[in-house]
Amino acid sequence: MVKDIHNYAENQLNDFLEYLAIPSVSAENKGIKEASDWLVKKFEQLGAKKSEKWEKKGQNPFVYAEFEGKSSKTVLFYNHYDVQPAQPLNEWQTEPFKPTFVDGKLVARGASDDKGELMARLVMVKWFQENGGLPVNLKFFVEGEEEIGSLHVDEAVKEHAEELEADACIWEGGGKNSVNRFEVISGMKGIVSFDIEAVTADVDMHSSLACFAPNAAWRLVQGLATLKDKNGRVTVEGFYDDVDELTSVEKAAVEQMDFDEEKVKRTFGLKREFITDKPAYAFVNEPTMTINGLTSGYEGEGVKTVLPKYAKAKLDCRLVPKQNPEKIVRLVEAHLRKNGFADLKVTFNLGENAFRSDSSHAFVQLAMTTAKKVYGDDQVKYVPNAAGGGPIECFGNVLKLPIVLVGVHNAASGAHAPNEHILVSDFVQGVEYLIELLQKF
Repeated sequence: MVKDIHNYAENQLNDFLEYLAIPSVSAENKGIKEASDWLVKKFEQLGAKKSEKWEKKGQNPFVYAEFEGKSSKTVLFYNHYDVQPAQPLNEWQTEPFKPTFVDGKLVARGASDDKGELMARLVMVKWFQENGGLPVNLKFFVEGEEEIGSLHVDEAVKEHAEELEADACIWEGGGKNSVNRFEVISGMKGIVSFDIEAVTADVDMHSSLACFAPNAAWRLVQGLATLKDKNGRVTVEGFYDDVDELTSVEKAAVEQMDFDEEKVKRTFGLKREFITDKPAYAFVNEPTMTINGLTSGYEGEGVKTVLPKYAKAKLDCRLVPKQNPEKIVRLVEAHLRKNGFADLKVTFNLGENAFRSDSSHAFVQLAMTTAKKVYGDDQVKYVPNAAGGGPIECFGNVLKLPIVLVGVHNAASGAHAPNEHILVSDFVQGVEYLIELLQKF
């Protein structure tokens, strides 16, 4: 039976490649209609009793589908159909929106994040429809703004809470870690994104005037330098106040996590040591503050001796449960004022709350036991939450659902990077896992 499922999944993969070929880049407002139309049609072809778009002006449409199963149990799937821009194009070895098989890999923008994972779920649906029917009711919630902050998910979930009622939720984003073990994850960190700007004059000036005129770039970096100490600890007063200790079960899970420090360093070509001696714990329960980018003055080729009037930095913080994105930005503003940088302007961009399911919940436990059956007892790890963020909190706290993150990518899949891919072997094994999990549920 397992061999039959694997052969089926691999053979079906070609029928879904056109989904990867749609350049649905939300940041550039491209391909959104085409991708959402494709999904509505595909759900209909697979036998959905309802397949529709939830649309509002100024929003990318949500795609919602329902399938009827043979029991009263209902599973809700979350995915997104938008992808990151493909740039830098010169670093791709194949065309980013021309799905290509290379040495057992399926290479395309979105193959890992997140179209490939939804494709596995669609293949799973098709297999059940051709082999006696779905064992449980299924609902799919697929958004088109995840890569630009999932700005309208909370609103949609609250508005359609009755339609989204379920017994459990299977999220996107899981897969195999750096030592090729399958991870069952039951939460995500939150995030807040904000800008900090410095303005020191009305016009850029000749750099010779730096003997008396203030420089926006220096002003900004001096303010930024107050936000962290030399060991990487955030120095903003109150930043860690809402961080709870992990439970004993969660601590045990962290201690059992795979974290091969040397392999991680090689994978990313790190040039300096980690900023913590507890990277696995930090991955799960340590909030962060990151400078994403800096802009000021002249950044082109050659020389331009300018004294910049303006400088801007983009930052994000990855947050843990109970940390509030808006509160974090207020704390940053207060910190800058207290340290003599009241002139720096802080602008909130977006925020998402963290959520972590109860590790003892029956569905989380079922996801684990099923994974051990499919992948092997010693090839599965439980992770309390992912280091990345997403609009997960409203599904957990509004819909009151246990949530697990399981998927088909691996640690080297290159999400958001050139040559993004998944392994075909991971794809077919992921389909088997979903089939087994739904049957047991």
